[in-house]
Amino acid sequence: MTFSGSPARIARDIIGTNRYMVLATADREGVPWGSPVYFAHRDYREFFWISSPQATHSRNLAVRPQVGLVVFDSSVPIGTGQGVYMSAVATAVDGSATERAIEVYSRRSLTHGGRMWTGHDVQGASDMRLYRAVAQDHSILAKDGRPDHRIPVDLT
Repeated sequence: MTFSGSPARIARDIIGTNRYMVLATADREGVPWGSPVYFAHRDYREFFWISSPQATHSRNLAVRPQVGLVVFDSSVPIGTGQGVYMSAVATAVDGSATERAIEVYSRRSLTHGGRMWTGHDVQGASDMRLYRAVAQDHSILAKDGRPDHRIPVDLT
């Protein structure tokens, strides 16, 4: 899919139409790890996913909450792709915030043929947890041929 319009429109369209994001984490020593995760979002700023707390990225988040996020369409022809790049801080969701966050995740999951999730599915004895990253900034790449020519995007 080709995205066009203002940078904010492009970023919203990319986030809204794609199902997976790359979650970039690092361990205590700074060794990087990238993980594709199915995600849901609230207002293009809060991103939610469900993972095992034993997954490498989840263990990394426990010691280093700063992450990078990238949402992009990998199905387009070479040289035509566009993505949204974000710096964020991530953590496991727990307590009273769980019900509101799991509702956001479940609503999107259902639209893509997934199942309904509840707080019970990601708390207590469950082996899965709900995670949340709050984007501190958004950018897209300019399509002008210059390397790493980022365009900041305001999605507030």
